Amino acid sequence: MDLLFKRRATLATRLSALCLSALLAPTGHAQGAPASATLALPPTSAGTPAASGTAPVIASGLVPDEATRAAIVGKLREVYGADRVVDQLQVGSVVAPPNWAGYVQKMVSPNLKQVSRGRLSVRGNDIELQGEVGNEAQRQQVASDLATSLNPTYTIKNQLRVSSVDQGLLDRALANRIVEFQPGSAVLTPQGKALLDEMAQALGRLGGKRVEVVGHTDAQGARASNLALSQARADAVKAYLVGKGIEAGRIATSGAGPDQPVASNDTPEGRSRNRRIEFHLAS
Repeated sequence: MDLLFKRRATLATRLSALCLSALLAPTGHAQGAPASATLALPPTSAGTPAASGTAPVIASGLVPDEATRAAIVGKLREVYGADRVVDQLQVGSVVAPPNWAGYVQKMVSPNLKQVSRGRLSVRGNDIELQGEVGNEAQRQQVASDLATSLNPTYTIKNQLRVSSVDQGLLDRALANRIVEFQPGSAVLTPQGKALLDEMAQALGRLGGKRVEVVGHTDAQGARASNLALSQARADAVKAYLVGKGIEAGRIATSGAGPDQPVASNDTPEGRSRNRRIEFHLAS
């Protein structure tokens, strides 16, 4: 369940491999748009080969000045190690609340490394937590710890969810592999269909439980086009799975476009990893 609260909240949780992210302001933003910053980590749940100690941490977003950028990147390197941080932050004409850089630095704590498939979005005074944690107490404590490090003008939306054995089943079936499509399209390749055949078997073992299929792209091209492509690919995956006997009502789809990278978009290998399909057990 989503939870909206401010600093005085007394809830309690802890995190397990996180993606801290604040959404980029849209291109052509108006003067006065709020500052934003993004820290993204790949999934590190059981069954995936990504190692939490070596996976890249990608920082992106739009900040008001070079000093703010340097402060945030410096904190990231302190917590995660300099060799793991990929700096994609940009300086632009945005407005930050008082001591915004200091508060973002406080959010970059070792606790964030405990969130799996996580995302912390910071846009001005608005914060949104996403990802998986081990239990309900952790779900509440992580957000509570975050809130107590901020002043009451910051609002936190807690969308952390408790991970499950069933999510682990999906993770092991996917095994960090990429569902392949023909370039620039939502047409599955034979290799992509073969992987979805395995995913259909895993879904069949979940009984009637619902899942969400999430499409992702790299950052090349227009964001709007990438959002549309990621949604079309998620829909194509659903259609294929329905054709394999999975009930349509069990599968929700969404397209995240380029907004949740798990690797740098500066290399072909990174862009390939970012073009992916994820399967999440629906709450």
